[in-house]
Amino acid sequence: MGNNLLKGKKGIIFGALDDRSIAWKVAEKCFDEGAEIILSNAPIALRMGAINSLAEATRSKVIPCDVSLNEDMNQLIEQSLEHFGGKIDFVLHSVGMSLNIRKKNPYTDSNYDFMHKTHDISAISFHRLLQTCFAKDALNEWASVLALTYIASQRVFPDYGEMADAKSLLESIARSMGYHYGKAKKVRVNTISQSPTMTTAGSGVGGFDAFMNYAEKMSPLGNASAEDCANYCVSLFSDYTRMVTMQNLFHDGGFSYTGISNEVIESVKP
Repeated sequence: MGNNLLKGKKGIIFGALDDRSIAWKVAEKCFDEGAEIILSNAPIALRMGAINSLAEATRSKVIPCDVSLNEDMNQLIEQSLEHFGGKIDFVLHSVGMSLNIRKKNPYTDSNYDFMHKTHDISAISFHRLLQTCFAKDALNEWASVLALTYIASQRVFPDYGEMADAKSLLESIARSMGYHYGKAKKVRVNTISQSPTMTTAGSGVGGFDAFMNYAEKMSPLGNASAEDCANYCVSLFSDYTRMVTMQNLFHDGGFSYTGISNEVIESVKP
């Protein structure tokens, strides 16, 4: 049972693919906290995933959207406003895809057509979402928009490749659009830098098990789970965090500020 932190609020959640997705957990938690939601993903992802079962469980409408297409984004926002009968209170952007990683192209031999597509889907789509909402005046005052990121935007994780660049751009967009949207409409925009989490998308990154094991040994509290991230998202969608905007918020059990841990020292001793 929830605490009705989002009672009466309406939101859009991008990226729920299956029950391992962070977006899936966020949708469940938002529903438990009293929100009404719309689920969205790319048409091909909707065919592959089990989103209809989530929609049934959360009494949600599913609207397909290719986030790289302006017309799809326009239709999504227009249909959402119509469905809700009014403006939107929160949005989760949980979207990321790297063609170079999928094709196992090393970072030093990237296909630039693939890279452009990666940046469009994983980062520029966040700007497209916010710009579309801004143009249509689709968000209520004090609405909260979140995107999921990873600390590879600031540190080198070799196998994370071009996604690190995309996440850096994503965080910059959140700051810049957060300023303009905050001044104009009192809308807040933040990113959450989450622990490595075993999702369908994350598991496609080379050496992902090592990412998780290393972070678990480094973090004083251990890795934050998808369920923990969902709880954090709810807090940032709620009215209790109204003055938080333009921030990259680490949700990683303390990993981001830990230089080294005793467990890591023990593991690398000669």
